[in-house]
Order: sequence, then C-alpha cells, then structure tokens
Amino acid sequence: VAECKASGVACFLIGHVTREGTLAGPRVLEHLVDAVLYFEGDGAHALRVLRAVKNRFGSTNEVAVFEMGESGLVEVPNPSAAFLAERPQGAPGSAVLATLEGSRPVLVEIQALVSRSFLAMPRRTAIGLDPGRVALLLAVLEKRMRVALGDQDVFLNVAGGLRVDEPAADLAVVAAVASSARGRPLPADVAMWGEVGLTGEVRAVGRSDARLREAARQGFRRCLLPVRNAHGLIAPDGAHAEGVAALDDLFAALELA
Repeated sequence: VAECKASGVACFLIGHVTREGTLAGPRVLEHLVDAVLYFEGDGAHALRVLRAVKNRFGSTNEVAVFEMGESGLVEVPNPSAAFLAERPQGAPGSAVLATLEGSRPVLVEIQALVSRSFLAMPRRTAIGLDPGRVALLLAVLEKRMRVALGDQDVFLNVAGGLRVDEPAADLAVVAAVASSARGRPLPADVAMWGEVGLTGEVRAVGRSDARLREAARQGFRRCLLPVRNAHGLIAPDGAHAEGVAALDDLFAALELA
C-alpha cells in the first residue's frame, strides 16, 4: 500500500466478509487504504449493491445498483422500478416501503405471510429484516391493535434480495403483516415509511422529502408517513402525503380496522 501511494498507482485489494459483516483479516488494513467498498448480493437474485463504508475523498452515503446479465454487470438506472417489477396486484401481505440506500431513496416491496401454525411454538422468519425488530413489531400488533398472532406462523421477506435495517421500515412491516392476517390487500397506489414505538405511536424518520419525491416519481399517489414529517412537507404534483400519528391512523387509512 505504501509503495502504491508513493508511486501514484491505484491498487485494488479484494477480500472476504465474515459472518459478522466485517472484513476478514487484520483491521489495520482498513486504516491503510483510502476507500472500503462492499459489493453485496446473493446468487438467487440478479441485483447487486455497491456501497462505500469508507471514502477519504468523497461521501459514504452513495450506493450503486447493478444487475448481473449474460454480458456481465450492468448499472440499473431505476432501482425502484426493478425492485417492484414483479409485485403482485391485489394480493394481501404486500406493502411498498420507501427506504434509503445510503442517501438514495429506493422503493422496495415488503412481503408478509401469516398462516395457521401446527407447531407448539409458531415460526417467525424474517429475510432481509432484523428478526429482533420484527418480533417487537409483532408484539405491538398483538397488544395495541388486537391482531391475533399467537397461533400463527409469520414469514417476512424483502423482495429482490435487498437488506433493510432502518427503523423507517416498521410501518410497511406492520401493514404487510396486518394485511395478510386480515386477508385484505393494500391499495396499489400507497407507499409508506415510519418508525413504530412500543405504544403504537408512529415516530419521525429522516429524509422524508426525498422518499416522497421518489414515491411520486414511481407513480404512487398516496404516501403514509409520520405526522411530524408530514407537517410542512410539499408533495409533488399527483402525490398526497398523509400523516399518521399512531397505528390506529394507519389501520383507518388502509381500511384494516
């Protein structure tokens, strides 16, 4: 690394990531280089995400999305459309989330399946989401909204293979689970985001303006978001921002009550 810096030659080091999500090998390597890039994806999906976790000469809040094709990797100019391309219409358990990949707003589909369990301990499976956070949200649904899940298996998935870790996904997770449990599909033109607290309140999250613009650009006319974020937010033409203060408001807006 020192020789490359002295001679002005670019050097790329390719390594592996451990199960804990860190670079394999000594941590000192990350301090020596100017940038650390993670290339993420799995073999079951065509989309790949390139994100920066360290960048001495630029922002780490940028990501790029690529698709693996026959001729190699090709940049995806509209990731939201790619993630929603195969979204079923009129199916219970499907909700659209406006999330952030770095500073880039992206729309993804949160899928939920709630079915009767024949096990002593019903299964709780979450792919692409934090299992601990999912368990918290299921408890809030049972306690605050009287959605009976104690004898039900609950499966959750982020369609397309993307991983979503931000609390802003809470509202879409809750809506997808309730939709599947009640057997009622959500409106096709609704996108949502927001954090859900233990008392059922909907808390504000960051970058709601960017999320709203992306949802409007993809043709979603209604956006459900925390009421605090909705105040003073100017919606683009053709879109409407609806503030929700609690899960009661969410259920009323989606006709899930």
